[in-house]
Amino acid sequence: MKQLPKLSFWQIWNLSFGFLGVQFGFALQNANASRILTSLGADPHNLSFFWLVAPIMGLIVQPVVGAASDKTWTRLGRRSPYILAGAIVSMIAMFFMPNAPLVIKAGGAGVLFFGVAMLALMDGSFNVTFQPFRALVADMTPEEQRNIGYSVQSFLINTGAVIGSALPFILTSIGIENEPEAGKVAPSVIWSFYIGGSLLLISVLVTVFKTKEYPPEEFEAYKNITEEDKAQKESFWKLLINMPKTMQQLSIVQLFSWFPLFLLWVYSTTAISQHYFGVPIDFNAETETNEATLKAFNEAGNWVGICFAVYSAVAALFSIAMPWFIKLTSRKTVYAGSLLLGGLGYISTYFFNDQYMLLISMVGIGIAWAGILAMPYAILSGSLPAKRMGIYMGLFNLTVVVPQILSGVIGGPILRMFFGGQGIYILIMAGVIMILGAFMVSFVKSETETTE
Repeated sequence: MKQLPKLSFWQIWNLSFGFLGVQFGFALQNANASRILTSLGADPHNLSFFWLVAPIMGLIVQPVVGAASDKTWTRLGRRSPYILAGAIVSMIAMFFMPNAPLVIKAGGAGVLFFGVAMLALMDGSFNVTFQPFRALVADMTPEEQRNIGYSVQSFLINTGAVIGSALPFILTSIGIENEPEAGKVAPSVIWSFYIGGSLLLISVLVTVFKTKEYPPEEFEAYKNITEEDKAQKESFWKLLINMPKTMQQLSIVQLFSWFPLFLLWVYSTTAISQHYFGVPIDFNAETETNEATLKAFNEAGNWVGICFAVYSAVAALFSIAMPWFIKLTSRKTVYAGSLLLGGLGYISTYFFNDQYMLLISMVGIGIAWAGILAMPYAILSGSLPAKRMGIYMGLFNLTVVVPQILSGVIGGPILRMFFGGQGIYILIMAGVIMILGAFMVSFVKSETETTE
């Protein structure tokens, strides 16, 4: 079998550069979707139900795109056409979502429905772009460069997330209005989405035109794919049932990682506005008339963006150090340690009474985020057959979206029935679950474990 040639650092950089913009958009969504939907009239206690559209779109899109990209070849390559198409649709959805009140002039439930529809379109197109990026790194890098490949990807993801998360705060600080008219979205958020959508497309264009994917014959020679392999047809369900053991074991860890992450994205604005800014539990942005309360809620929304920017910055820095820590220990040790620190970061949010102290909590969460973005894929990639890399990466991404769907279904009822609407307790629960995920890493066995 021909060996994949080693890539230069800048080739690896260009391979994942599009993730900078994709995560810029994803970070804006994570930090501001709840704020936008609340401004459009959503009940804060039911936010998880509205957020369900995002992982459901991932559930539908990722395996389909993974299987299709395995069989695609165009002048742009195998994965690049999907990456580019997803970026274009993402940009359009980002332009429309915060402008729902301008598009739907009638107001009322129609505005909220349009906002949710744009959230679904945005997340679905993010997933169209995400999935081929994961497979692209596995396609192009030899095993000995896999750690650095996914670490660079994680660094770029989190650098984009830092800027995206902090952007509404930055725009507010330079004079763009942060308090919207009733039933509308703050201009600082709207302009953030304009900038984010534009940067997303530009960065993806860099990857598409700077990365030359191997043509089918050359790729097959590098990956030892025979005519018999190509002729073999396997159904989705057969692939799912016969997934590699490593993938099954990592799926359990993914459940205990992404379930709490979804709770963080959905309920951080609720938790932080209540616990640190004095916003009442029964707050409703559409009917609230107290100017001080509305101001506090929007200030909390900006501070959530700063918190997310900090954890993303920590994740970017930890991504640089990750290959060094892996050499000293192993992929599994780094993975388990990052989840443990993340869980402690979640739990610590309860014990502070100053919003600035929250930034300490974000250090642990950022380390966990870096580990979650890189380690499962680095561990898994050596256990997957090259001829099925795209479809298996798509199937594995179901372990990202299914926990989020579960979290969305039960998160709201748990908040109301067990925690009396106090969002901070949701974050404590999320921390405990992530610590359990750290323990579950010990049960993962990979084919490349001896080299980890």
